[in-house]
Amino acid sequence: MSTAAQQADSTQHFDVLIVGAGMVGSALACALADTRLRIGLLDSQALELIPAPVTGSGFDPRVSALSAASEQILKGLGAWQRLGLNAGLPYRSMCVWDAEGTGEVHFDAQALGESRLGHIVENYRVQNGLLQQLHASQVTLLPGVKVRGLVREDSGWRIDGNEGQRLQAPLIVAADGARSRLRELAGFAMREWDYLHHAVVTTVELSEPHQHTAWQRFLPSGPLAFLPLPSQNAKHYCSIVWSLLPDAAAEVMALDDTAFCAAITEALEARLGPVLSVDQRVSIPLRQRHAKHYAMPGLVLVGDAAHSIHPLAGQGVNLGFLDAAALSDVLHEALARGESLAELAVLQRYERARMGSNLAVMAAMEGFERLFHAQALPLRWLRNAGMTIFDQAPLIKAEVMRRAMGVSGELPSLARP
Repeated sequence: MSTAAQQADSTQHFDVLIVGAGMVGSALACALADTRLRIGLLDSQALELIPAPVTGSGFDPRVSALSAASEQILKGLGAWQRLGLNAGLPYRSMCVWDAEGTGEVHFDAQALGESRLGHIVENYRVQNGLLQQLHASQVTLLPGVKVRGLVREDSGWRIDGNEGQRLQAPLIVAADGARSRLRELAGFAMREWDYLHHAVVTTVELSEPHQHTAWQRFLPSGPLAFLPLPSQNAKHYCSIVWSLLPDAAAEVMALDDTAFCAAITEALEARLGPVLSVDQRVSIPLRQRHAKHYAMPGLVLVGDAAHSIHPLAGQGVNLGFLDAAALSDVLHEALARGESLAELAVLQRYERARMGSNLAVMAAMEGFERLFHAQALPLRWLRNAGMTIFDQAPLIKAEVMRRAMGVSGELPSLARP
């Protein structure tokens, strides 16, 4: 047998190949698992359940503020039910205020007749819920595969892996994160810029209860968020995300734990009392990216591979889950119509469904980020006055809350109650 024939014989064939088994890629694989399609899900990591973190608090520093829409999507996929009773904390309200003025905004789920605005959940728990669902499905899991090459063929695309693997499919989905290798190999054009900030992320123990509230203070150096976590043994915890200029982030990272607790207490104006202890800290450079297009024939981007935004309001993974749900709708409908899933016209339906919404959220986050960094007195007065007026406009505030929760506007079928 010739070398070419041997290679062709060893190639694994799929109808849809999803690259990247993070939360968004795994969610899409779950959403397509009930079709007659041969679905492959590959990742450079082992696709086994992630063990609980070994930290002082017992919490992983990487958490997500899951919206009601994301909760609904995970329920529809069967993954939410696998998270366990104490997997996350429902937060009922949010308090946002300006460090340089009196402007303050309060969001409360009760104003909408809802029990919560969302849930703060550790990422590994969501990932494990999705992996459990995938292990019980017909999806072919391909762990430990690193993408080395991408080749356009007559019948679709071929991925060449690190150990000589050859994987072929008419449709490939790039769900491999903000630094997507697949996006780079395919040649998608990007718009991107550096925020010139780093996010310092960790978990802290509080001396006072967090009141099931997400707290966010806009400092001249950048926003600081305290996201509530479940209490344990009468101890109260929050996950924090502190956006700082690189030099300031380096200084904060270099503080000992006692000095860091004092600094973070002061930064939040001690609204939750003194911070008592802190886990190991992580500093993450912040960069915004957005693909000019999400689709080309036979290849499509989802989640952070298509767009990554400032973690200002914790919307990143929520946008990704909506991407996965929208693409699932498009592919299910195309399958029912007998259309080719790889056709650009089919994939552009997904692009049209998601690009406008993603851009709107990204523009809003960028606008907030720039507004709160502005030091000119007129702008500082304007933002404080604007926050006060907004807080006293219940109808406008309610609509903003509904959209952030994912219970308003056009939604994919999986996101609908």
